[in-house]
Amino acid sequence: MKRNALFGIAIFGLFGYACSKGGSDSSTPLVTPPAPPATMLKLPAGWKLSPGLSAFLPSGIQAYEFDSIFEGRTTKAVCVVYDCKSMVYELKPVLAAASKKPSQFLADEGSIAYACINGGYFGGNQSFSLVRYNNVVSAPNIKSVSRSFSGSTVPYYPTRAAFGLSNTGAPSVAWVYNVGSGNDLIYRYPAPSSNAEGAAPQAIPTETFPAGGMVWNVTAAIGGSPVLLKGGQVNITDVQELINVNNTSNRPRSAIGYTSDGIVTMLAVEGDNTAAGYPGINLAGLANMLKALGCTDAINLDGGGSTSLVVGNKLTVRPGDSGVERPVVSAVVLKRR
Repeated sequence: MKRNALFGIAIFGLFGYACSKGGSDSSTPLVTPPAPPATMLKLPAGWKLSPGLSAFLPSGIQAYEFDSIFEGRTTKAVCVVYDCKSMVYELKPVLAAASKKPSQFLADEGSIAYACINGGYFGGNQSFSLVRYNNVVSAPNIKSVSRSFSGSTVPYYPTRAAFGLSNTGAPSVAWVYNVGSGNDLIYRYPAPSSNAEGAAPQAIPTETFPAGGMVWNVTAAIGGSPVLLKGGQVNITDVQELINVNNTSNRPRSAIGYTSDGIVTMLAVEGDNTAAGYPGINLAGLANMLKALGCTDAINLDGGGSTSLVVGNKLTVRPGDSGVERPVVSAVVLKRR
């Protein structure tokens, strides 16, 4: 009888201990999983914070990814954002004497650089788009282009798109022209010079033409074309900027813009990847995607095979040139100051 009682106590103790390992024991604290970080953008449907890319990024910079249906097409896109009001990080537009891959531009900046997107247009080793950093203009937006008019090839003088940041980090998008014989004096205009192929060319832009121009006070800037968003509205000025390069076809695209509260957004859309079902996006779709992400102002950068957005040591979208990253002349690096 005594042995049975002791055996029963032992069995009870064993099972009692096993039960106490459950959630009923108030002495064992419940482990609450950490809350996901708040996103810097209000993400539309299909977008999510990228955990894989976040491993390469410090606090204050975020990467998002999209792999879903956008405007009826399977679309893959990645964007990297930061708050331009932060004095911790900055955008550095860079120009190379000889073209190189965006991943190399990023590597050249060392451990204080986190992401890089391709810049504007180029041919050979010459940039056709504005590159400015620390108030130094390395290249202007192209000052003239040749088009046909009345049976002859004549010069036109477009005011093309640029994205810039002031010395306080305030972002802006403008139609600009490097006025005069030099390149340091950049004017911005409230609307683009009203050029159009087949129409008579407008006058060379100056301090007074087009109307309403003023000095563009930015310390860093990257040019491209065309403007995609202005003042919260889709405003694609490819006609006036004389930039007609597969604008309505689906291709890889790159863009840069900002939201009303100063969140700078670098966006890359994968394309020319029929095997994976990613045809790319046209300019109108690109503008709509940026607007859905909350951007109010944005410009198109060079696209097609030049599209590349690198985070850490990782290519975020497959390059359009058969999967091989194309060397380019300019890029924009997101880095620590």
